[in-house]
Amino acid sequence: QVQLVESGGGLVQAGGSLRLSCAASGRTFITSAMGWFRQAPGKDRAFVAGISWSGSSTRYVDSVKGRFSISRDNAKNTVYLQMDSLKSEDTAVYYCAAARGPYIKYEINEYDYWGQGTAVTVSS
Repeated sequence: QVQLVESGGGLVQAGGSLRLSCAASGRTFITSAMGWFRQAPGKDRAFVAGISWSGSSTRYVDSVKGRFSISRDNAKNTVYLQMDSLKSEDTAVYYCAAARGPYIKYEINEYDYWGQGTAVTVSS
């Protein structure tokens, strides 16, 4: 079992930055790839970024490449999403999730555990 709690969301002006954190409990965190997803109003939840169990591999959706950075600290059981140069289209509820296995997954149904989400609002 893995429990995930996100934090760090809020209201920010376009061009600003936020850092999301996801604190995990449970032994399987260190062996699981982690992902960040987001769900904008009226849209489906979608993959944003993923990181392998060791942190050596990361992947991003094209729309956030060069602006977002995912990282993890296995000693602290925490995964982060640094978001820079934020745009209004980044407004969404952001969820972290623990994947089924150590390697990056892209589909929602490949993730077994989810946090409750943290809201990010970017004003233009």
